Amino acid sequence: MRIAMIGTGYVGLVSGVCFSDFGHDVVCVDKDPGKIARLTAGEVPIFEPGLDVLLEKNVAAGRLAFTGDLAEALDGVDAVFIAVGTPTRRGDGHADLTHVFAAAEEIARTLDHYAVVVTKSTVPVGTNRKVKEILDLARPALDLDVASNPEFLREGAAIDDFMRPDRVVVGVETDRAADIMADIYRPLYLRDFPIITTDLESAEMTKYAANAFLAAKITFINEIAALCEKVGADVKSVAKGMGLDNRIGNKFLHAGPGYGGSCFPKDTRALARIGQEHAAPQHITETVIEVNEAVKRRMIEKLRDLCDDSFNGRTVAVLGVTFKPNTDDMREAPALTIVPALVGGGATVRVSDPQGQREGAGLLPGVAWCADPYAAAEDADLIVLLTEWNEFRALDLARLAG
Repeated sequence: MRIAMIGTGYVGLVSGVCFSDFGHDVVCVDKDPGKIARLTAGEVPIFEPGLDVLLEKNVAAGRLAFTGDLAEALDGVDAVFIAVGTPTRRGDGHADLTHVFAAAEEIARTLDHYAVVVTKSTVPVGTNRKVKEILDLARPALDLDVASNPEFLREGAAIDDFMRPDRVVVGVETDRAADIMADIYRPLYLRDFPIITTDLESAEMTKYAANAFLAAKITFINEIAALCEKVGADVKSVAKGMGLDNRIGNKFLHAGPGYGGSCFPKDTRALARIGQEHAAPQHITETVIEVNEAVKRRMIEKLRDLCDDSFNGRTVAVLGVTFKPNTDDMREAPALTIVPALVGGGATVRVSDPQGQREGAGLLPGVAWCADPYAAAEDADLIVLLTEWNEFRALDLARLAG
């Protein structure tokens, strides 16, 4: 199959590289000429373990290419994937679909043959029908199908998630579109990975429902952690006891400073907004959003208590600022709430993170970046572990204390 991937952000780049590794011919498109030049030279603009090796392999095999020319990318394609950003829209919490709709219109005006236009971006229910309207309005004589194919990639484990998924969800309206999507995902079907084919709306909703539920699990255990501290219980033991129940499971039951990242904050807000617009309020999700913000603020108060109610004049070492390990992504990271509170309170803050400085340098002004955690801890009054990087699991605590 020949595939065009519109957008070389996190989802588009990982998906394009992995599709090419399935044996498909993939052309990734981006309007940023500098980005295309770096990708063509084999330079990966994001940190994702193993992505650089897979990219180099498939470029060398002639299955993967990068371009800024949409017409070149769409020449002879069977499917066009839209993988552009859908950030939270200012003011109302809804997903901003400007880039999705603009991509759909450009695709319609450029294509000259039948293809399936697939939305890979996370979009609210009803978006794919709007995409179909845009396609039909721009090119009424051109036969095009739409499909919804939401991504379920965890940053730091995205390649494994793509190659060995829990499930693939595909929303379609025609048998022709279903057949093309089945051919694209045939390598997974042959290995018995679940591929769910459903309608457009159900596919769109599945993504939001899954992320909201996982965010709820994280927030639940963080509330239990606060109660455990009050009553003298160990939240790790409580989480283990809960997780051994097969109906609950042990994933996403690790207490911490709250969830962040590119998906959970944005998707929970969007789901809450969708519920409000359709007179079906998502009270649990709305509460999850509120509690998650409260968890971050509670962390600040815990740290202040350890500093005798004042950060002023204290030296604080912060280990990890990305929203999770194995990524350089700082979006909605708890560190963006906690570290500024430390700096604003008068603390001298030293930061160590294996991949966080590239993005964090501009987002966390007033901190000193250290090459390793021991340098950050030198003469510190307090050490704060915010991201569970493997590098921090094997710290020499005696050396750290010294």
